[in-house]
Parts: sequence; structure tokens; C-alpha cells
Amino acid sequence: MTVNCYIVVTQIMNRDDLIKKWLDNDLNAEELEAFKMLEDYNALVKLNTSVKHLKAPEYNVSEELEKVMQHIKTTKKSTRWIPMLTRVAAIFVLCFGVYYYTTTLDTTISTLASQKQTVELPDASSVSINALSSISYNKSKWNDNREVQLDGEAYFKVAKGSKFDVVTKAGTVTVLGTQFNVNQRNDYFEVICYEGLVGVAYNNTNTKLYPGDRLLLLDGKLIATEKENLTAPSWIDNHSLFKSLPYKNVVAEFERQYNVTVDLKGIDDSQLFTGSFTHNNMEVALKSITLPLHLTYSKKDHTITLKRE
Repeated sequence: MTVNCYIVVTQIMNRDDLIKKWLDNDLNAEELEAFKMLEDYNALVKLNTSVKHLKAPEYNVSEELEKVMQHIKTTKKSTRWIPMLTRVAAIFVLCFGVYYYTTTLDTTISTLASQKQTVELPDASSVSINALSSISYNKSKWNDNREVQLDGEAYFKVAKGSKFDVVTKAGTVTVLGTQFNVNQRNDYFEVICYEGLVGVAYNNTNTKLYPGDRLLLLDGKLIATEKENLTAPSWIDNHSLFKSLPYKNVVAEFERQYNVTVDLKGIDDSQLFTGSFTHNNMEVALKSITLPLHLTYSKKDHTITLKRE
């Protein structure tokens, strides 16, 4: 009877279904008898007994879920701080770089042709810059190093204090507090002292200028000059004054003041010229630099042609 029951049951249910129902404690009497007739019955029972002795730790789903969520939140916060700190560091580096660059960068002031400009330096010294000239200096280092780079011509009124240097390609002018004019263009270098004491270093030579003294270098050669009687350079009052200077220097200054090109037709530009011209009337200025040498002129656009009469 038992065997017949096993045969009937196993015909109806396969082995896996019996094991599944056995594990779920869902076998009826006939199915239980059929399960016991399985070849690996003893091994299955032994395995089930061993598994029951393995006691899993108590597990509170709510508590564990809360722990996991807290960990996720903390991780997110930590993760969010990393890019935030990176951005802050990048901004700091950028700001520091900009600050360093702007505070160490020199201030440069330039004038155009026919333009003049007066500026005040950090120590209240003033500089009047002639046409087509430029100065540069460092504001952040000014208290420790009063130094101005000059290209062109400028008139300085220096406040008393530490050493004050005007550096040009042709030489360096050093003062403590005074008024002087420096003109350095190509092969021309001139320093005139109007007040105080000026030291000039050029061609491995050092010299001192007192009020009225004038130092002039043409093509690197020292030129003897007369005492200066003016109290300030003439160009400050909008006219240029020349004393026995090559005509090419006169023409070059005229070009700077009127923003024109002068074409010399067969004229010796090394001949010496003494005279002056105004900066605010071109016709008058042209007559001033041509009549003494018996020259004529013609104008076309921004070019002026000079030639012999």
C-alpha cells in the first residue's frame, strides 16, 4: 500500500515539488510517505537539521535602514565638500594670482603726438610728460624704491624724501628733491636742473648738476652748453626752444607736437638751428622753423615738404 501510494504521488508530483513542500512543512500524509521514499531522503534531513542549528543574528529592519540612510547622508555631505573645497581653492589661487600680478605690474602712462599730460606720483611728486613720451613706475614698491622709467621727455617736480631715480636708455638721473627736465630720444639725451641738486650717471661717468646746469649728449658725445635761465622747460608753456641743435632734432619735435610727417628735400638736417616754435598754431610754427633757414614748405594731408627757396 505504501509503495503504491508513493508511485501514485510521485506520478502526480515530481521530486522538486516534494522537497519544496517538505521545506515549507506543507506535506500531507501521503506526500510525506512519498518524500521519505526518495533516495536522498537521509541526506536532505541531515542538511535541514544542520541549517536549523545555524542561528542568524537578530536583525531590526527599521534600525538598520536608518543607519544606512545616515551613512548615505554623511557620505553625500562629505562628497559635496570635496568639489566645493576644490572650487574655493581654485578661486583663492586665481585671486592671489590676480592680486600678485596687479600689485607687481608697473603703471605706464603714455602720450600721443601733440599731447601732453601731467600726473601725480604716489609721494605727491608730479611729472609733466611731453608729446610721444611715456613713463612707468611701480606703485606697490614706491615707498622703498622711487624709480621712474622714462622714454621721451618729461619735467619732474620731486617731493623731498628718499632717493628718486629717473632711468633712461642713455643714463640715470638721481635726486632727493628737486625740479628737472629729462629728454631722451634716440641719440639725444638732455638733463636740465631747475632747482636742487641732480646727479646724472651716463657712459660710466657720474656728474652733478646745480640749478641752471644743463647736460647734453648727442650721439653719445658730451656737448658744451650755456647756463639755463628759464625756471621751467619751455614746452610746458607750449613752445619748443632750441639752442644750436641739429635741424633734424627740431623737425622731429615739430612732428611730435603736430602729429605730421616732415619730408626734407635736399636739406642738410645736421645744420645747427637756434630758435623756437609754438605748439598751438601750425602756420606760425612752420614759419618759425623755415624762414631762418630760407626754406619753403607745402602741405598735403599729414605730410609737410620742406625745400630750399
